[in-house]
Amino acid sequence: MTNDKVLLREKLDDYFTSIFEPKLIDEIIDNGIFRTIESHELLLDIGDKMTHVPLIISGAVKIIREDKNGDEISLYFLEKGDTCAISFINCINKTESMFRGITEVKTEGIFIPVDKIDEWLVKYETWRHFIIDSYHLRLIEMVDSIDSLAFMKLDDRLHKYLTEKVKVLHDNIIHITHQEIADDINTSRVVVSRLLKILEKQGKIRIKRNRIIIDHME
Repeated sequence: MTNDKVLLREKLDDYFTSIFEPKLIDEIIDNGIFRTIESHELLLDIGDKMTHVPLIISGAVKIIREDKNGDEISLYFLEKGDTCAISFINCINKTESMFRGITEVKTEGIFIPVDKIDEWLVKYETWRHFIIDSYHLRLIEMVDSIDSLAFMKLDDRLHKYLTEKVKVLHDNIIHITHQEIADDINTSRVVVSRLLKILEKQGKIRIKRNRIIIDHME
């Protein structure tokens, strides 16, 4: 076994061997490509042709949707053990990506070539369950994003965004600018700054230079 395949098996052993059968693990090792992506790098862009789909080994990826005016909103995060199931649909239909993916922190992934997706859906039960479960979870997260936009006050939506960041990054100190937050929740920097000060007065957060400390998760 080559060094690359040994590395892939080590990475898969940390999570995916508990959900995939051994023969599928062997195929992932034979066909997958291991990549490390640095923090805040573009993993996938809107309009990209889908050639590979990632299995996230470590780190976190923010999935973003952009409207025709170029305004963005953060939809959900991919973490360890996740994949972007919606990307599978783009792959199967040979359509361009509708989403942008940017790493939140240094992220490791195993990238599966498109031509294996259909084949494994037929061949492996665990792969089918994994894709269906992933798609269901992503759908719930997008519905939750829509509900937040439609029904939550902006200050509550901001606090929810910050607490989700803490959960994804496993750190209650978030290194981020007010403009970056504004971009993610689709509002202005001035509004974000004002709402952050309100949350700070309520004792939920502490504001520092280019970082925010989350004291209360609820």
